[in-house]
Amino acid sequence: MFPEHAPFNPEQRNSLSQLLSSLNPSQSAWLSGYLAASWPVSASASAPAARQELTVLYGTESGNAEELGAKTVKLAKKQGFKAKLINMADINPTVFTKSKKLLVIVSTWGEGDAPESAVAFHKEFMSQEISLDGVEFSVCGLGDTSYEEFCKIGKDFDARLEELGAKRVVDRVDCDVDFEGSYEKWVAHALKALDFGDAAPAPELSVFETVATTVFDKQNPFPAKVISNFCLNGLGSAKETIHVELDIEGSGLSYEVGDALAVIAVNATDVVADILDAVGLGGGSQVTLKGGRETSLTEALTNSLDITALSRAVAQKWAKVVKNKELDNLLDDKYEADFKNFVLGRQIVDLLRDFPANELAPQVFVDCLRKLPPRLYSIASSPVAHEGMVHLTVAAVRYHTYNKQRKGVASTFLADFGHVGEKVLVYVHKNKNFRLPADPSTPVIMVGPGTGIAPFRAFVAERAATEAPGESWLFFGDQKYSYDFLYQIEWQEHLKEGALSRLDVAFSRDQPEKVYVQDCIREKGADLFTWLEKGSHFYVCGDADRMAHDVHEALLGVVEVHGGKSREEATAYLDAMKKAKRYQRDVY
Repeated sequence: MFPEHAPFNPEQRNSLSQLLSSLNPSQSAWLSGYLAASWPVSASASAPAARQELTVLYGTESGNAEELGAKTVKLAKKQGFKAKLINMADINPTVFTKSKKLLVIVSTWGEGDAPESAVAFHKEFMSQEISLDGVEFSVCGLGDTSYEEFCKIGKDFDARLEELGAKRVVDRVDCDVDFEGSYEKWVAHALKALDFGDAAPAPELSVFETVATTVFDKQNPFPAKVISNFCLNGLGSAKETIHVELDIEGSGLSYEVGDALAVIAVNATDVVADILDAVGLGGGSQVTLKGGRETSLTEALTNSLDITALSRAVAQKWAKVVKNKELDNLLDDKYEADFKNFVLGRQIVDLLRDFPANELAPQVFVDCLRKLPPRLYSIASSPVAHEGMVHLTVAAVRYHTYNKQRKGVASTFLADFGHVGEKVLVYVHKNKNFRLPADPSTPVIMVGPGTGIAPFRAFVAERAATEAPGESWLFFGDQKYSYDFLYQIEWQEHLKEGALSRLDVAFSRDQPEKVYVQDCIREKGADLFTWLEKGSHFYVCGDADRMAHDVHEALLGVVEVHGGKSREEATAYLDAMKKAKRYQRDVY
């Protein structure tokens, strides 16, 4: 029925209801435009009045939470909210007391860590005692189910907001790497609930706008042609690091140094064959993927599903299928350490073989798996110096565990199948938290061991191409000077031309006692602190588990020793650098 409160008599309402119910979507859209063009409205009625203020707070590591935050604000304004977007890096927890209506979108990094830009905010909020009576909220957590502490930071905020008296209007949603569908439902329900409270009507769930022109992005990746692919390591190296160049001319894709390229890889045929053998299924069976697409089991396992990363989420789904007491016990919270030990070095195929299913329908198996996530690689080129191209520096991951050879999905896809002339599906992933200083005269210090060198190759190439006057200091490390000095000739040329001011290297296997980049930082501590004092920006890229932590500890020590500061003062010094975006990390 047409709404009874509408300004029409019963006969008009009945006629309008009959007409509107008979229209298809294109007819409805045409009629809406026709009415808007035919009957002018007053300025006061041309847009909905801002009914209520709404704060959308985000904490991001790779940019997804910021992207969704901006989308949320846009949707909220269309509904009439006076919405504002706030980065956790730019505010303190008192923002909660000033926000009666609040949406929080926050990612979890690695094993339960807050995003780099939100560490201080999260720590302060979790310990601060404030009254949030009268605040209405909902939380969207972003994470990756391959990690044990899936969406932990989102859960932290959700629980703490409730503890402090805020009212949850819509349950928290925990999004995996394919977050679009879960986010879409959450934001539609959350905005309706904040607008109408308990009387909220059913929301319209299509919140991702369609674009008429061809745009290459996450939903529509670009098929980039491989124009170069070669190994950077010398013969005799224990490593396999490849340099890949892709042609993006005419794609409309644009990037800045510091951004990442998402690669849509496919699973290797031998890995797919092992999986099919482990479950005893034929690859020709028809299955339906999330979203309704029907395809063969082989095609689904090759192109659409993650068939390697063994997580608790996958194991729990499989446990419901096989009903194995030993697996159930392994998944019991009391034996969390045992499960972590089991997962270490194993993949999904090991779970399938260790706990086989007696009878298995192909669709049941597919429903246990998540979508194959794209892999993000720091871009190793400058759009100014390498026009129409994007370069990557990729370590091919190959290892042997439990009597079986293993390999990384995307890295070996690029290494083994990314031959010159082949096409790879890609899109650009923006990283606003890893940028060169706006002032080209500002000095920069870059720490990038191994493939962490990638964005700094882009930084220096950009500064060389634009003739930026700022000094640049690079710390690079790897295993052996003779085999693993990635881009050595380029660095020597940049030193000669002046685009690179200083270069310090650490090759861990060239002497009996291992030497790493953090050791170089300590050794050059006096000069490094002088650079910091004159306003240098400090960047770190590479391994998050050990290297980034060790570099941070070395930097703290430099500030303590050469700045004459206590541990607390040195910590505050680096926190201030982070706040000013002078200390940035791109770690993985």
